[in-house]
Amino acid sequence: MRGRRLGVDVGAVRIGVAVSDPAGVLATPLVTVPRDLEDGTDLRTIADLVTEYDVVGVVVGLPRTLAGREGAAAETARAFAVALEEAVDVPVELSDERLTTVVATRQLRERGVKGRKQRAVVDQAAAVAILQGWLDAARRR
Repeated sequence: MRGRRLGVDVGAVRIGVAVSDPAGVLATPLVTVPRDLEDGTDLRTIADLVTEYDVVGVVVGLPRTLAGREGAAAETARAFAVALEEAVDVPVELSDERLTTVVATRQLRERGVKGRKQRAVVDQAAAVAILQGWLDAARRR
């Protein structure tokens, strides 16, 4: 499990990105990338991050309902993961991300981060939650 991993929270407007430490223990926020469905600059930016940070794997959040069903957001995340897999030379996995954005928003609000500042970092915080959950589960395996 050694090596850095990226966590990705795919949204309609922005993509939150988090990175782990080389030991795969702790996820930290990295950047928010504007979504670009037309030209694919979002995919290229994330592929560049994979190279820059020597990433060994990418974890893309898969949004599901509390009942475990998948909707339009899950289809978007799956399509993004497939496209990203073609753009990078490392494995891309999907990981359940139920409520990560809700939890991230609540945590930021509790810390006094509101309004525009919150929108700017909530995607990164959700990416941290996705990646940290994956890292913790991987250590238990």
